[in-house]
Amino acid sequence: MSRGTGIGMGENESTVEITTPMSSLSRRRRLGILAICCMSLFIVFIDNTIVNVALPSIGHDFHTTLPGLKWIVDGYTLVLASLFMLAGSTADRIGRRRIFMVGLGLFVLGSLACSLAPSLAWLVVFRMLQAIGGSMLNPVAMSIIRNTFDDRRERAQAIGIWGAVTGIGLAMGPILGGLLVQGVGWRSIFWVNIPIGLTAIALTWLYIPESRAPRPRRLDPVGQLIVTVVLASTTYAIIEGPGRHWGSFTILGLFAVAAIGLLVFVPYELHRRDALIEIHFFRSVPFSAATLIAVASFFAFGGFLFLNTLYLQDVRGLSALRAGLDTLPMAAAMAIFSSLSGRLVGRFGTRPSLVLAGVAMGVASLMLTTLTSTTPFDRLFLAYVIFGIGFGLVNAPITNTAVSGMPASQAGVASAVASTSRQIGQTLGVGIVGSAVAAQLDPAQMLRHFTSATHADWWLLTVCGALILLLGFLSTSGWALRTAHRSSIRIDLADEITVDT
Repeated sequence: MSRGTGIGMGENESTVEITTPMSSLSRRRRLGILAICCMSLFIVFIDNTIVNVALPSIGHDFHTTLPGLKWIVDGYTLVLASLFMLAGSTADRIGRRRIFMVGLGLFVLGSLACSLAPSLAWLVVFRMLQAIGGSMLNPVAMSIIRNTFDDRRERAQAIGIWGAVTGIGLAMGPILGGLLVQGVGWRSIFWVNIPIGLTAIALTWLYIPESRAPRPRRLDPVGQLIVTVVLASTTYAIIEGPGRHWGSFTILGLFAVAAIGLLVFVPYELHRRDALIEIHFFRSVPFSAATLIAVASFFAFGGFLFLNTLYLQDVRGLSALRAGLDTLPMAAAMAIFSSLSGRLVGRFGTRPSLVLAGVAMGVASLMLTTLTSTTPFDRLFLAYVIFGIGFGLVNAPITNTAVSGMPASQAGVASAVASTSRQIGQTLGVGIVGSAVAAQLDPAQMLRHFTSATHADWWLLTVCGALILLLGFLSTSGWALRTAHRSSIRIDLADEITVDT
């Protein structure tokens, strides 16, 4: 059942239970739903970059080290990655609007708590509360969009707008964060989410119809537990490895737990009727490639942003505001090319965007492999612009590929896998590049040797760009598209058989 009558956006339609499909809503109403969903995306992504700008100030206030700063970022992304799939499948089961509103409420509450955190440990805990709410936003909002826009070209355009909002959120974060940190203090960066989140809750209640999958999926608590253990073990080992030594019993034990978890998870999910992750999705080469591209691109983005934030403020001695303004070229490029990418995908398919994204992100990272404490700012700005172009182009094809090839009934799970892949990539990016730097430095060496310690990281990010380029060609080949078609048919048949039984 869904709520609403499908007429004008200006009318309160949240109180009438009917069965009108979302695709029958007027274009004005559909665009209104898209705008509300984009509000949730905006606060999640602006929170991503606004926190990065504040890291040096938070570190100074709480007297924390590099691993502590990494937990502020990775504690958040770890919880997001762990819960995205649960949120997506739960929304498909009990109602997308309902879960979306709960997520907005928890995100607002977590933001308020973060602004009041008395210590680093409490800040990390409250960031995790934020992430619990955030896990219910992006995949559920994308599922709502997928079920609202049935026309393939219109959906691609909607996803393009979605991608543009990603770029705008990421773009505004450093600038707004710099203004707030310098003018008010780092705690104020969390206030931004509160009015936007409350407005989104009210508009969701008024204008978004309830929707759910035709066949409710059962919960998978065992699969959810295994995913959480695997991700938590891996992240903790990567972040704490430099301090505890990579060969220590604790670190090796954590990696062993993660490996065993993966070995148990795949066969368990294959034999489960309603799996947390539909392993059969990965028989589609475009879907699998989109997952890997999401990991590689957000690995590069997370590492790029983390290294540059520390470099500009701790090595070059810039204020938070000046550091935010210096990343404006990258932010502007992301915002512009995110919007352009949606149009490219709608008209030419995903290959042009993916190929250009891989080239741009690889070239930008390559330009910084010789970074020094005196690298000219014009060279930095050029690298930032090129990276922003690449990252702006990559989001729309990831989402379009992940969602479009799947049945509408599986939209929540499919979009959750794509969202999870992004967060896993960002978690690994921050964790690995930060650990690589930390392994070569002690706190007293930060200013003197930081830039040389990052060179290997820039080469790693260059490889990420090359991988995106390669997968862009592979995932759009005729053979790959045929695997997607066969996979979609197989999933549809499986759903029909399950319903009949």
